[in-house]
Formats: sequence, C-alpha cells, structure tokens
Amino acid sequence: MSTPTSFLELRDLRIHFPTDDGLVKSVDGLSYKLERGKTLGIVGESGSGKSVTSLGILGLHKGTRAKISGEIWLDGEELVSASAEHVRRLRGKKMAMIFQDPLSAMHPFYTVGQQIIEAYRIHHKVSKKVARKHAIDMLGRVGIPQPERRVDSYPHEFSGGMRQRAMIAMALSCDPELLIADEPTTALDVTVQAQILDLMRDLQRDFNAALIIITHDLGVVAELSDDILVMYGGKCIEYGTAEDIFERPEHPYTWGLLGSMPRLDREPTERLLPIKGNPPSLINVPSGCAFHPRCAFEGRTGGKAKTEVPALLESSGGHLVRCHMPPELRRDIWENEIKPSLESS
Repeated sequence: MSTPTSFLELRDLRIHFPTDDGLVKSVDGLSYKLERGKTLGIVGESGSGKSVTSLGILGLHKGTRAKISGEIWLDGEELVSASAEHVRRLRGKKMAMIFQDPLSAMHPFYTVGQQIIEAYRIHHKVSKKVARKHAIDMLGRVGIPQPERRVDSYPHEFSGGMRQRAMIAMALSCDPELLIADEPTTALDVTVQAQILDLMRDLQRDFNAALIIITHDLGVVAELSDDILVMYGGKCIEYGTAEDIFERPEHPYTWGLLGSMPRLDREPTERLLPIKGNPPSLINVPSGCAFHPRCAFEGRTGGKAKTEVPALLESSGGHLVRCHMPPELRRDIWENEIKPSLESS
C-alpha cells in the first residue's frame, strides 16, 4: 500500500449496502485525486453515488451495515482502515461538510451560536467566551449582518440563504483543509445562489482548502470547479478539467446533461433536451455499460455496450472517459452532431 502524494486520493472505493432486496452498489470502484486549493465538481443525477462517496470520506458510514472497501487517503492517512474514533477527531478540524439542507442538519433546540461554539470547543481547548467571540467572527465573515445579535438566534429564525451561510460558518469554524459542499445552493433563489458561490470561492482562497462541490447543476460547477467528475450508476464515467467537460465532452451521458441545462443564449420558450428514461437501480445495474438503455449511440459500440463494462480510459491529457466508442468517433459525434444541435436548439 503506497502512500499517495495528493492531499486527497480515493482508490477503487466501493460502498455497498446489503438490503432485503439485494446489494445496493452505491459506489462501485471510484478513484480520483484532489490537491490543496483546488476544487472538484462531482455531478450526476440523484442516486448516482455522489453524496454516499462524500459521507464515506467523512467516515459517516462507520457503524452502519455499509460494506466499504478500497482506500481513502487524506494528507497521508488512510481512512477506510482507521478507527471510527480517529476519523471522528479529524471530522470538523481536518475535513468538514456543508450539508444539503441546513434546517435539518442544524439542531432546532440550540442557537446557531451554541452549535458553532460546541464544534469549535471540541477541537480547541478554549473558554466559552473565546469560542463565542470566534463564532461571532465567523458569522460576520460569511456575511451575516449584526452577528453579535444573530449568534443567539435559532436556525428557524434565519432565512434559507442565512441558514446556508451559518452552515458554512460552522463548517469553517475549525479551518478544515478539506471542505465538502453537498448541493450548497439547492432551494435558494438565483441571487442568493450567486452570493453563496462567491462566498465559497473567497473562503476557499483565504483558507487554501481543497473543495468538493456535489451537485446535479452543471452551472454551479462551471462557476467554481477546476476539475469535474461525472458519476453514473455508482461509477465515474467521465473526468477532466472544466474546459474538457464543457468544451470537449466525450461521454453520451455528459452530452445529455449539457443538453438538459438551461442556457442564457437560448430563447425562454425553447425546449430543453432531456435524457430519455430513468437512472438505473443500484440493486440491478444493467449489464455492460450501465448507461446503454438510455444511450442514443449504443448501436455504434459494435454490441459491446450491452455485454461488456467499459474501462475508464484516458482520451487525452488526463481526460478520462468510460465508453466503448473509440475517442475519434466520440469527438466526431460531439463536433458534428451534438454541439451543432445544442447551439441551434
């Protein structure tokens, strides 16, 4: 087992859940790397394994029925084999998460300030007075007005955007080196979304943290990400720089995501191009390529799509694609079929 040089590295991570109906393969052989100060966007439909992966990094599956294999390396430490107590000590100080729904993630019976103070004092031997001042400073830093007063407010007394800011303040209270944001702008209006994204960008620069953004919204990852990982059926099906994914995508699923994304250069009355069908059951994943039942190009794989699981192979310069079609054919389809249809739709 060699120690990686990257700050965060996942190696063949598998997270499976035994159920009465069968084995749910939520994450099935996922690998990626992330450096300090960089942002990785993880995109895909609901049920693709995005959030399960991040909960696995935080060690939140320990003590459950989940079967976890593979390796998760964080700053030279392997977390899958580490004890639950050791991972708990890292959680909050070394790594933290901004959850999708701050109202349910925050305790309704305690003030926002009390919850930040508790999180801070777990990892720092300071008085309540010092921790309270730190909580006020953090609330002010994330843009909450009158933090000296709002520190004593309860979560339900905050608006959606303010709760999200408070959740970010709590996650950042111990200066974590890895920050995971799970759908950080869901259910927020577009103005507040932009403010939250600007805030996360500024705070990441200030803290030099490694940042993972989990979302189904390609517009969000376009704003923040250096690299993008596209997940489908518990696997990575495409990985590359933001420029690769937006300018030279090679997987039919990624083409479908781009076609179903609203764009400002389209007329408001124009229809989006949805991906046909539904995401696969993670208990009964289709044979061969998991995407083949929904793929408009399955017939161009020479029959392999239905019978053989495609390998994740490098197309060019670190751009990885899991598809049976050869790279030359994928690029030709993008340039001559998909891209023109997106630009004209």
